[in-house]
Amino acid sequence: MNHSNQADAETQTRILILGYGNVDRGDDGLGYYVVSELARRAAQIEVEPYDDLPAALTGNVDLLFLRQLTPELAETLADYDQVFFVDAHTGAYTEELRMVELESRYLPSALTHHMTAETLLDLTEVMFGHKPQGYLYSARGYEFDFSTNLSEHTRLIAEQIIEKLLILTKA
Repeated sequence: MNHSNQADAETQTRILILGYGNVDRGDDGLGYYVVSELARRAAQIEVEPYDDLPAALTGNVDLLFLRQLTPELAETLADYDQVFFVDAHTGAYTEELRMVELESRYLPSALTHHMTAETLLDLTEVMFGHKPQGYLYSARGYEFDFSTNLSEHTRLIAEQIIEKLLILTKA
């Protein structure tokens, strides 16, 4: 690699697209659908669900799909400049597609197994002294029964997310 290409690679924004949910519960598999479609369309690769290691989409964009957000992810997030969290919601937001920049902050949860993206960003900053910019792309889910398919309505919203992420990441 020549020096100018090496400098470009070192200054590129490192991006992680992190989908999460349950691939066996219908629309809760939205994060996996988005991540796997990005991988297929942009790089002709496959992403395994629940793999602990990010898959490279391009030189500076990685993909990851997990069942849920956990404190251990802080170490992974510390390696990135931007993280796009992709998840389904059950009507918690008024928008069918919520796209927001996240503020890192501790948000306590009544459920001990549930961590918010904001809390994970805060934990990353506290533990590693670096906090990536965080963005949430959350689509309204309608069907959460045992199924590996998205409902038609949620799949259409997922396609909007995919198009936006392809443009943003220039993948």
